[in-house]
Amino acid sequence: MKLKLAIALALAAMSAQAAEPWMDKSLSADQRAELALKAMTQQEKLRYVLGHFGSDFGNKTKKHPAALPSSAGYIEGVPRLGLPALFETDAGLGVATQATKTPRERTSLPSGLATAATWNRELAYQGGAMIGAEARASGFNVMLAGGVNLLREPRNGRNFEYAGEDPLLAGTMVAQQVKGIQSNHIIATTKHYAVNDQETGRFVLDSRIDDASNRMSDLLAFQFVMEQSDPGSVMCSYNRLNGVYACESDYLLNQVLKKDLGYKGYVMTDWGATHSTVESANAGLDQQSGWEFDKSQYFGGALEEAVANGHVSQARLDNMVFRVLRAMFDKGVADNPVAEGGAIDFNAHKLVSRADAEESMVLLKNAGKVLPLKSNAKKIVIIGAHADVGVLAGGGSSLVYPVGGNAVPGIEPTVWPGPVVYHPSSPMKAIQARAPGAQVVYNDGKDPAAAAQAAAGAEVVLVFGQQWVGESLDAVSLALPDNQDALIASVAKANPNTVVVLETSGPVLMPWVDQAAAIVQAWYPGTAGGEAIARVLFGEVNPSGHLPATFPAAESQLPRPKLDGDPKNEAVRFTVNYHEGAAVGYKWFDLKGLKPLFPFGHGLSYTQFTYSGLVASQKDGKLSVSFKITNTGAVKGKDVPQLYVAPLNAKWEAPKRLAGWDKVELAPGESKEVSVTVDPRLLGVYDSRSKTWRIAKGGYKVLLAQDASDVKAASITIQLPQRTLNVAGK
Repeated sequence: MKLKLAIALALAAMSAQAAEPWMDKSLSADQRAELALKAMTQQEKLRYVLGHFGSDFGNKTKKHPAALPSSAGYIEGVPRLGLPALFETDAGLGVATQATKTPRERTSLPSGLATAATWNRELAYQGGAMIGAEARASGFNVMLAGGVNLLREPRNGRNFEYAGEDPLLAGTMVAQQVKGIQSNHIIATTKHYAVNDQETGRFVLDSRIDDASNRMSDLLAFQFVMEQSDPGSVMCSYNRLNGVYACESDYLLNQVLKKDLGYKGYVMTDWGATHSTVESANAGLDQQSGWEFDKSQYFGGALEEAVANGHVSQARLDNMVFRVLRAMFDKGVADNPVAEGGAIDFNAHKLVSRADAEESMVLLKNAGKVLPLKSNAKKIVIIGAHADVGVLAGGGSSLVYPVGGNAVPGIEPTVWPGPVVYHPSSPMKAIQARAPGAQVVYNDGKDPAAAAQAAAGAEVVLVFGQQWVGESLDAVSLALPDNQDALIASVAKANPNTVVVLETSGPVLMPWVDQAAAIVQAWYPGTAGGEAIARVLFGEVNPSGHLPATFPAAESQLPRPKLDGDPKNEAVRFTVNYHEGAAVGYKWFDLKGLKPLFPFGHGLSYTQFTYSGLVASQKDGKLSVSFKITNTGAVKGKDVPQLYVAPLNAKWEAPKRLAGWDKVELAPGESKEVSVTVDPRLLGVYDSRSKTWRIAKGGYKVLLAQDASDVKAASITIQLPQRTLNVAGK
């Protein structure tokens, strides 16, 4: 009987493949997409290039009836051919919910900037795999995750979704997240393409930057993601680039992405970023997203008419659909249907988020070794940021509603880009559990004098600082809002053992830096953030995060000391001149000889590490660097040795570049040999005319450093021959 059943099933499968040959898994994704495309009618093709919003959109329209409730988007499938619909969810931190009073409660990773601060590729992959699994279990097969816009503007309200200021670090970390997401047979979306680096005036601003600078900075970060993870889709951004909307830019979509980088996936718009039919389609846009945010169904009847009258060729429409189909086959979407109601192991996923949060926390300062805290402390005072009940999350479409609900409901804004949400992971409760004999007192910090009085007699004081921003909402300045600087200064004056824990989107100013005994950058720490903070403070976890972005000492040090645009008048078009070119972040500070508050790559530990034996070699045109790292302290810990390269004669955008790193865990007294291979493009300059990377002949200094400003960095000088590489670095 078993043999007969097996034969029957095999015959049934063969019959199904004969009827639907594109479902034959032995064929390539290209072959399957081509077969499916030939079987489709014109109307069926048009379905795959028009996306609907997954939620009711004001009084304009109701969501598509087949869309998942309160989701980001929906694209109709072709049931006749066994081709599935696409169900889209935001975003890079977990399964987000849009426009609803009854949200999905899901696991949230720490912010993207926090994950970048781990410098841990494996953790980035694990986090992506976790949120991808929850997306699949929730019925989604497209995740709008993979944000890699460089941190050019530290006041940008979406920096927390991204991965910092360096193209190598950002591109590598986001690529690992994308790989993790797509391991669940769903499509990940790299965004926001390109040079979409502030929220103020995001619909009208015109980003200005030359091609070579772009290729060596923002576009290089995207390129690393493409090469290392091959995301199924790319989302073009709201802004113009050099006068042209990103979603109708032939330069961005056809020339750079599809031709130069050889990208085979499809390009979707951001929601509300489509402005035309003919121009967009011919420039390389493949799918209009959430058309309800636009003025028209540009890729609906208008596209059908444009193809009929020849303004858009039939071949172009077919290529648009082919790219969507190819991604569906290539990433396993077509072969692994999704359905709502899948099982989610929230306890296991919480541990994934906690591990990410723990390794992301950056010990910025630790005077007198006030940290780690002692479990036999007599009195601990906790001040501010609702640290008695939860930890802060960023706002906008990426917001993941927490399991257990918002710990602090009712804070304005309560509507988009709000609500302001605190994950119900209480730092105070986690601290109490680790100091069972201590008197733990909480003060809300609203009155600096009262907070200082409460702090005066404590063994240690923990002041939690916060800065809430979100999509569409840049920070007004880099100063902590709501008089928190005065609060911290007052408390630190009252008690020298003041530890500041910062829950912020990114860099902030610290006029009290010399007064605080210790400073921990905790970012937006996600679902288990309170527990993670306590574990780091008490030394259960040795802090190993390193800054993925420079913390300036003053806003006057920035390329644009004042944020461009007027947040009160979002309709007026304006230009943002990225005159720093490829000299983003630490490169700008190096170029101008500026001393930051805390440099890129900075991060302290409860132990100490030394480096030795730095050597470099060249083979087959590739530079390899090796060295030994030793834990010379008394406790186990992880370190991030960083390699920078500086040309002695060649002209670069800045004195040096990050060329590689590793994250190494060592027991006390343990040593390890580390080897890093440098991408050759990081040794050259992009030439726009020839579309090549050119490495100049001469001497280059290789630095083994603890951060971008490490004056004690070990170094050696190597001689490199002149070389010319193609776009892919070959």
